[in-house]
Amino acid sequence: MKKRPFLLASALLAGLFVFFLALAVTVASFMGRPANFAIGNKIGVVEVYGVIADSRLIIEQLHDFRDNDSIKAIVLRIDSPGGGVGPSQEIHDEIKALDAVKPVVVSMGSVAASGGYYIAAPAREIIANPGTIVGSIGVIMQFTNFQELLDKIGLSSVIVKSGEYKDIGSPTREMSAAEREILQNLIDDVHNQFVASVAEGRNIDEAIVRSIADGRVFSGRRAMELNLVDGMGNLEVAIKRSAELAGIVGEPQVIYPPGKKPWFIDLFIEETLNRLQFALQKQHSVGLQYIWRGFN
Repeated sequence: MKKRPFLLASALLAGLFVFFLALAVTVASFMGRPANFAIGNKIGVVEVYGVIADSRLIIEQLHDFRDNDSIKAIVLRIDSPGGGVGPSQEIHDEIKALDAVKPVVVSMGSVAASGGYYIAAPAREIIANPGTIVGSIGVIMQFTNFQELLDKIGLSSVIVKSGEYKDIGSPTREMSAAEREILQNLIDDVHNQFVASVAEGRNIDEAIVRSIADGRVFSGRRAMELNLVDGMGNLEVAIKRSAELAGIVGEPQVIYPPGKKPWFIDLFIEETLNRLQFALQKQHSVGLQYIWRGFN
């Protein structure tokens, strides 16, 4: 009889633990939070939308899914015209390292061009829609010259510099032939890095990649013929394929990073900011860009 209160208390505590564990798992699943204690085989989805201007959030999400044992594979959903060279290369390197640990499958939306394609190249497989804009393998720097406008309104620019090329790309004067050659050499170097990364990631001869790496874009269907993508389909197809690569039997549970299920107004604001950012970049680009200028 003395043991009964102890047994009842133990049973009550065990019941409460199971209840709160089930509640936490349910809430985490509903919110898209990849809980480390989650049970079962899951697919993590990381989204890359709009211009790639910073890599920190994407890399953080990739690391969260990498370290979560319940996440067996990752789908990288890309809808981007590309962006800065630095952030694109950082995400590319993280995808390459992650795919060595867990399968990474890319799902391409309406556009995955330039830097958007660069980050996709090292994935295990790439799935695109037949009409997805793919490619634009190239590098661009854009400068605006205000010299004539300043002359008309009577303004002049005074530059004090430590070296001949310190103000290279200045918007207040014409670019010299020597400066253009310096920038062209820089672009050619970064372009060669792009070509080499695609050749390695897609297992294509570098000469073949170079022959199509002139900035042109392709449909998803044509890109598949060129071995730039592996298959046709939407996000669901990519999720199912990632589950197959991970050895998951049955319907996988899909997990998004925390806070990645925004309301319509959030999507509207995010898209507006992306468009504004891109418009500003078109007027005054900063640094090297892996970006497709057909995006608007």
